[in-house]
Amino acid sequence: MNNEIFYYFYNFSHKSEIFDWIIIFFGMVLPFLIVFVAGIFVLIESKIFNKEDSILVRVKRLLYKSVIIFGPAIIAFLVASVLKDVIKIDRSFVQFDKITPLFSPNQEYSFPSSHASAFSALGLSMYFYRKDIGIFFLVSALLIGLSRIIAGVHFPIDILAGFVLGTLIVFICRSFSFSASR
Repeated sequence: MNNEIFYYFYNFSHKSEIFDWIIIFFGMVLPFLIVFVAGIFVLIESKIFNKEDSILVRVKRLLYKSVIIFGPAIIAFLVASVLKDVIKIDRSFVQFDKITPLFSPNQEYSFPSSHASAFSALGLSMYFYRKDIGIFFLVSALLIGLSRIIAGVHFPIDILAGFVLGTLIVFICRSFSFSASR
């Protein structure tokens, strides 16, 4: 079933240069834009430019909000990267000769997707921090994951496992933060 779903989505690629460009944008450029937007959000939310507070207070707020928002995403990315090297499942274009990816991925193996792990964790962290903004980040995570299937660099199970891993890490991090605040 994984292969059938993969081929269903992959068959959208290589049909239109414009559509391929959109998929490349979602799979390669959007992740950088999302991190940039999240960084700006954290800067604004931490009131780093508020001259009324001391620099120490502003830096503490910035560090705290950065850890809450970016911490789970960084952990998810690292855990997924380690799991890839342990599990060692080849990417779709390595397993199937007829697959030509739209772009070259950074890592050799595919399971679980480190992009799906990191961006689902970032989206869910943002959702728990502020729901209205979090929905944008969660939709972006879905677009990134789907685009990486269409581009031929991930199987659907890689993306699903990444989303599950990212979600688990957010809940684990939240449980530690709640227990630490008691």
